Amino acid sequence: MKNIKQILMPAVMIMLVFSVFTGCGKSGKDDGVVKIGLSFSDFQTERWPVEQALMTKLAYEKGAQVVSQVANHDAKLQNDQIENMVLQGVDVIIIIAEDGAAAATAVDQAKEAGVKVIAYDRLIKSSNLAAYISFDNVEVGRTQARGILKVKDKGNFVLLGGSPTDNNAVLFRQGQMEVLKPKIDSGDIKIVADQWVDNWDPANALKIMENILTAQKNKIDAVVASNDGTAGGAIQAMKAQGLAGKVPISGQDATYQGCKSIVEGELTMTVMKDVRLLTPMAIDMAIALAKGETVSGLTNYKLSELTLDDNLKGEVPCNFLKVISVDKDNVYEEVVKSGFQKYDDVYKDIPAAKRPPRP
Repeated sequence: MKNIKQILMPAVMIMLVFSVFTGCGKSGKDDGVVKIGLSFSDFQTERWPVEQALMTKLAYEKGAQVVSQVANHDAKLQNDQIENMVLQGVDVIIIIAEDGAAAATAVDQAKEAGVKVIAYDRLIKSSNLAAYISFDNVEVGRTQARGILKVKDKGNFVLLGGSPTDNNAVLFRQGQMEVLKPKIDSGDIKIVADQWVDNWDPANALKIMENILTAQKNKIDAVVASNDGTAGGAIQAMKAQGLAGKVPISGQDATYQGCKSIVEGELTMTVMKDVRLLTPMAIDMAIALAKGETVSGLTNYKLSELTLDDNLKGEVPCNFLKVISVDKDNVYEEVVKSGFQKYDDVYKDIPAAKRPPRP
């Protein structure tokens, strides 16, 4: 497979402009062309602009039009943008929610207007979703905790959760604690700090970790961080104290920066979620839903089960993909050789004599 970033080339960027403007000029559904809305929480997260470009490319190749907007971490703005997409006459909207609770209002209103909504990778807390597609997010958390315990199974642990408005962050923590709890109960592990990182922002993670290191006088033995971005911020703080590469730390998403950090010996492990499988699924599903076709592979889950909130009622059709644990022993095979990330990005600062062969 081609590297996922190879889609960001001039021809694709021209197509992006074309697809957005052809979608924006329509207010009805009288031309027979499927119109898909793409609503992104932000483009600061490394993966989102890549997946936006890939989704737009795939939709265009299948004859669909696309209206794409980004909310820059503003939940109200995202709801307004979704409402605007409905007014523009889209058939289906794929949403990467900034706030899974706030976006529920937009989903409910879209359904009333006859527009179907797919929650992409992040759950939206509404039973009016046409589908929720993601990865096994509890298993992501388990995988992170196992990856750290493989290296360090006792001592002072720090937990860095994701954005509190992202339901995935809650599920990651559930999986992490399933694995860590026996060690916590036995006294082998002591949780000395437990923080959530607003917006998954590496800069926030940096500040949080600086404060933790000060409070703990640098006496920490491991960090369970919930994605590569927050791990990267924490690593910066640890590097300033001479702890980077000495204190094991987890990540998620197998970003090129995260994988680069693994081969450089600073990030211990990451969790690969192969979006090359998720993104085509989203576009194929959106087109099928727009045409009124039956979508296969979906299983209904209770909202209470997905959110760990018994107050939420109803069910959501879901499809969850498997995840892969990645560390220094398999980063080349799983990430680089498979084409998920570029060889030159991951091994950029590694001397040629110490690099594995180019795939």
